[in-house]
Order: sequence, then structure tokens, then C-alpha cells
Amino acid sequence: MTDAVKTDVPSARAAAMPVLIVLSAVHFLNDMIQSLIPAIYPIIKSAYALDFGQIGIITLTFQVTASLFQPLVGHITDRRSMPYSMVVGMGFTLVGLIVLAYASSYAFLVLGAGLVGTGSSIFHPEATRLARQASGGRQGLAQGIFQVGGQSGSAMGPLLAAFIVVPKGQASLVWFSVVALLAMALMTWAGRWHAKAHAEAKKTKAAPAVPPIGSRAKIALALTILVMLLISKNAYTASFTSFYTFYLIDKFAVSVQTSQLMLFLFLGAAAVGALTGGIVGDIVGRRNIIWFSILGALPFTLILPYVGLWWTAVLTIVINLIMASAFAAIMIYAMELLPNRVGLIGGVFYGLSFGLGGLAAGVLGELADQTSIESVYRMCSFLPAFGLLTWFLPKFKDNAESSRH
Repeated sequence: MTDAVKTDVPSARAAAMPVLIVLSAVHFLNDMIQSLIPAIYPIIKSAYALDFGQIGIITLTFQVTASLFQPLVGHITDRRSMPYSMVVGMGFTLVGLIVLAYASSYAFLVLGAGLVGTGSSIFHPEATRLARQASGGRQGLAQGIFQVGGQSGSAMGPLLAAFIVVPKGQASLVWFSVVALLAMALMTWAGRWHAKAHAEAKKTKAAPAVPPIGSRAKIALALTILVMLLISKNAYTASFTSFYTFYLIDKFAVSVQTSQLMLFLFLGAAAVGALTGGIVGDIVGRRNIIWFSILGALPFTLILPYVGLWWTAVLTIVINLIMASAFAAIMIYAMELLPNRVGLIGGVFYGLSFGLGGLAAGVLGELADQTSIESVYRMCSFLPAFGLLTWFLPKFKDNAESSRH
């Protein structure tokens, strides 16, 4: 057993709330910067005469770079703890932000998006480990707090674009380099706590946690289902982050700023859903939350393409509120299946699934060019039906259920 593995097992002590709050704040800043990429699409589409396929490629580049490296980073940090790797990741994000601000061609836009994605790929695996380490056993609460930061940061992008980037122009992105520097300072503090906790864990010589399912085949099946569930969720979300503003402008003739505000409402609902899902998952069990959070959104997604502007705003809030509650439950379910590979799980579930969601954005962009944005949303409305796969997830008494007995 490696030293890094020992730090993955949460102790029975109380959750380290200052660490979780700082980690949530860093997640907020990290994802706020990333959310500026899709939020500026209406600006760069006209400025660079881009089609929907090229917009999809920018999303694909960001998502792929944010995904391909994450499982590798997670695998490495499972074997050797790197508490300050998050600071390095934000350095990549900082450079990418500057490239996007001063990009003079489509190629530089793609490069900037790729650098920001690389920063994300380095940040998330170790941050996931740190959230689990600071949970004190309350994994749903810890992941919920961590997720509410990221979801809130993602929601801020459209607002910042509406009130800063749209009126001030693409170059105003460089102002957010201050945010990246602040995030690096907070990550340094969190990394120091992480290193100290890791050193203490080495002294305890804790035994590795035992998976609740002995069969490797069952574990592989469960992880495959969880990844597919998350991909369906991320593909649906990618259709909004990349094309929702265009959908609103084309169908309802709203202004760019109004479309950004409505995107904020959609993304903001995810912050509430993520925290609620994490807390409730500690009480009712992960599998029950997964059932509700993915399949429960299906009736609303099926109705969405056929309603007016007001109901579009209402339904998108309800949809993302429900769907976002799945993420913490899916992550923790996977961690309980492979309790000694937390970094790898964080890398796969933040990385691979989001990358495949980006691939979906590229495909959806091409479909939008060939058909229409409305046709794309009609097709995407069936994606939550993948929630039926939850039926095949193995049943076991997870930590949430054990704590009630």
C-alpha cells in the first residue's frame, strides 16, 4: 500500500470545515474562470465569423484537455501525494486566460481553451482527494460543499460575461487574472493542510479500505454504469453551456444579456442541487439519490422544447436542480467501490465524463449546423432516460445507510 492511499480513508473526526470552505471557494474561482469560455461564445462567434461547428470544437478542446490528463494525474497522486499540484494547475489556467484575452485568431482561441482545460485536469483529482480527506466521514456533506463552489462558479460566468465581458470586450478577460492569483494563494494554504494531514496519516499506518463488492466484474460493471449516467448528464448540460444562449436568441429573439441571465439561472440551480443532493445522500443512500436525480428530470426535459420563454426559464431551473443532485452521489458511490483509488476516481469522473460531454458538444454543434438548434434540443430531451441504467447498479449498504443503523 502506498502512502498516498493511506490519506484517502476519512477518519471519524469532525469534518475540517475551514478546509472544505476554502476548497469550495477555490472550486468557485476555478470554475468561474472556466465558465467564461462558453459565456463569451456569442461575442467571438460574430467577431471571428464562426459557425456552430467551430464553437463546438472550442468546447471539445477545453473538455478533452480537461479530461484526458485527469485520470493520469489521479493515478499518479494515488501513488504519490502532490498537495501543491493544484497551484500548478491554476498556473496553466492563468496563462490560458491571458491567451484568450489577447487571441487574434481562431487558433489562439482554441489554444487558450486548451490551456484552461489543462489547468482543470490538474486541479480536480487532488481537490477531490482533499475534500474526502477533510470530510470526517461525512462524505456527502463534504462533496456537496465542494460541488456548490464549482457549480456557483460556473453560474457566475454568464453574469460576468453579461455585465463585464460583453460591454468591455474580449480583452477584459485579462482582468480575471487577479482571480487566478487569488485562487493560487488559497490553494497554497489548502496544500499546506493537505501535506500536514498526509504526514500524520503516514504515522498511523492505517489499513486500506475494503470495497463493499468483492467481484471485480461487478465493480467494473457498476463503474461503467456510473460513467454512462454522468456522460448523459454532462452531454445534456453541454448542450446548454454551448448553445442555450443561441437557442434563446433564435427562438425568442431575446438580447445577448438576457440570454446570459437565463443561462445563469440554469447554472445557478446546479449549485443548490449539488449541495442538497450531497446532504440528502448521506441520509437516504447514494443509489436512491441517483435514481431520482437523473431519471426524475426526464418529464421536464421532454416538455422543455415545446414551451414559451417564461416556462423555459422555470423548467431549466427545475431540470438542473434535479440533475445536479446526482453528482455527489455518483462520485461517492464510485469512491466506495474503489476506496483506495480516490485520485483515479476523481480523474475519471471529472475528466473522462466531462470530456465525453465535450465530444457531445462538438457533435451537437455539427447537428445544429445541419438542422437547427431547436432540433438539437428535441433530441437532447431524451438523454435523462439513461437514468434507467440505475436499475443495474449493485445494491450494497453504503456508508450513509450504515450510519443509520
